[in-house]
Amino acid sequence: MTPDDEDAENAAALRERLDVFSRLLVRWNPTIRLVSQQDMPHLWQRHVEDSLQLIPLIPRETPRAVDLGSGGGFPGLVLAIATGIHFDLIEADGRKAAFLREAAAATEAPVTVHAIRIEEVRLPPVALVTARAMAPLRLLLDLASPFLLPGGTCLFPKGGRAEAEITEAERDWTMTLRRVPSATAPDAQILAIKSIMRREAPEA
Repeated sequence: MTPDDEDAENAAALRERLDVFSRLLVRWNPTIRLVSQQDMPHLWQRHVEDSLQLIPLIPRETPRAVDLGSGGGFPGLVLAIATGIHFDLIEADGRKAAFLREAAAATEAPVTVHAIRIEEVRLPPVALVTARAMAPLRLLLDLASPFLLPGGTCLFPKGGRAEAEITEAERDWTMTLRRVPSATAPDAQILAIKSIMRREAPEA
């Protein structure tokens, strides 16, 4: 088998696993609303491809990552399927957590699902934290910081309010920020953030 043949075989295998995941989501969605019903005809582009575009931004040799508010599996479960990186998926909604467990089993994704509130999870710090469509950046940094190793990276896809969220977050946090235009939505971007540090409160 040539390297090109092997790449094609690997791509086909990945596509099949993502298709298995997508079919499960379609089956579960009417019951627990994992994504908006109006997004269902565009599930692959708006959610799967939107998650996959984070892969080039993941630091090399990342062994483990944390995904906050995993919901329907975006981006954490999709990234685990595609990269083989072990993701801790944190999702407090028990029904959504049940979906994540079933989807992980069906796709053989390397994940651990934590069906409790983010603030209650205790894990060793990791090199990568992700979250999508979960909370404003100011709150995301507050939630992500306990999980992040020094020098670690946060990847947060954001929509049209990204700049306003950045301005608000910078009142409480310093950070190294890289804006990456989204390939799936013209008004969206991915915030790649490192070196986050809470600002000291001004002295009274």
